[in-house]
Amino acid sequence: MKLTTDKRSSLLIKNVAFSFIIKGWSAVIVLLMIPLTLKMLDVYCNGVWLTLSSVIVWIDLMDLGLGNGLRNAVANYIAVDDTKRVREAVSSTFVMLLSIAIPLLLVLYLAIGSLDVYNAMGVDRLKIENLDAILITAVTLISGSFILKTTGNFYMGLQLPAINNLIVCIGQTCILLLIFIAYLSGSHSLMTVAVISTGTPLCIWLISMAYTFGIKYPQYRPSMSYFNIHLAKDLVTKGIQFFAIQICGVILFMSTNIIISKMFSPAEVTPYHVAYRYLNLVLVLFTTICMPFWNATTDAYARNDIHWIRKTGRKLNLFMIGCFIMLCIMVLLSNYVYRLWVGSEIIIPIHLSASIALYIFILIVSQRYSIILNGLNILKIQLIYAIPATIVFIPLAWYVCNTWGTVTCLVLTMCIINTPGLIANAWKYYQVINGNRNIVKL
Repeated sequence: MKLTTDKRSSLLIKNVAFSFIIKGWSAVIVLLMIPLTLKMLDVYCNGVWLTLSSVIVWIDLMDLGLGNGLRNAVANYIAVDDTKRVREAVSSTFVMLLSIAIPLLLVLYLAIGSLDVYNAMGVDRLKIENLDAILITAVTLISGSFILKTTGNFYMGLQLPAINNLIVCIGQTCILLLIFIAYLSGSHSLMTVAVISTGTPLCIWLISMAYTFGIKYPQYRPSMSYFNIHLAKDLVTKGIQFFAIQICGVILFMSTNIIISKMFSPAEVTPYHVAYRYLNLVLVLFTTICMPFWNATTDAYARNDIHWIRKTGRKLNLFMIGCFIMLCIMVLLSNYVYRLWVGSEIIIPIHLSASIALYIFILIVSQRYSIILNGLNILKIQLIYAIPATIVFIPLAWYVCNTWGTVTCLVLTMCIINTPGLIANAWKYYQVINGNRNIVKL
């Protein structure tokens, strides 16, 4: 599956086009899911579920970066047509993930059993029953997806991110349908939402893995006999940097719901989440466009095609400007959209929408550069800024919430924290594309 420059560009365009359609449907699902869960639960209970979802994200990313390490390894080995090494990389990744998932699950069981999760999340015991059982159920189901979703990383390594997006989209569609059926049947419980939301993706990934390695690509089927300890160590060595960036990202991006729930109330999570989901559509759009560039860049750099990387970078700049214009328009129309979407019960001030839009744009600009750096395995510069920002964020967020007491100020704090990383990514990107192959990978 060796690619010339023209074939690489053609494959990238096809993946962007298909991903755009798939992500468009996924965005519709997200928009439909929010009012549906609000009707099925209530504002407070929905806020608790959103907070639980933030906790679950932690588990989903505890793969030591092996998923991203695999996608880069597959792209590199495909570029040199080394089928055996691809299979060894796939097999080693699955074995390593299984060895992580089992002890991780046991630790989580012990943690949930020993901690007061109600107090940790700021949840009222009188309003939510069996929170421990709900969390244990969700954790168990998501741990299965934790392993099987590596199938998606394999497709991204083949420069087929649209297939990964399709699998995720099918899972989201099934979740929406099942929750709608549960709503019609009168099963309006947090446990029902948790089981459907975490169990459905597990089933979809299981089917996808069976088809991928049993029918479509049997030559890459994972097997214990193809487990390579040296390759596994290499994947972990490279993946650990991805993992560290992921953990920092979770704290910086996903802990907001937990902070709002703890410092204010679970009911305050819902307005923030509605505004974030609305404006995050632009980030989803930009990510859809950007994602195919990750492993296309890996392939281009392996062939010393720096010109192609520069050319595609200019295109990303145009997309970035378009996203800024879209965010401005969406903020101006936000009050009308919110009333039409979730009704007048949830009040979302314009300054909250504007601050979230600024935050989203900072993430877009940062991702415009980091997606290329990721494809080149240039991660140290991101870590240098991500780790200190993560250490500072939690105490700073606590201080801001206690001093000013508004969610808007919390979001502005997130903007300030993420700006240095954006600048560092941009600096390193231009250093790389204007340098040479012997550049120090900081």
